[in-house]
Amino acid sequence: MDLKLRGKVALVTGTASQIGYGKAIALTLAQEGCDVIS
Repeated sequence: MDLKLRGKVALVTGTASQIGYGKAIALTLAQEGCDVIS
């Protein structure tokens, strides 16, 4: 899936837990080329 996020920066909260939406969202954004701040 190409979301055209390469070079973009995303701030994702709720990533401290090993389970949950925050971590999944951060990983997906990173896989799409986005720089993730958590």
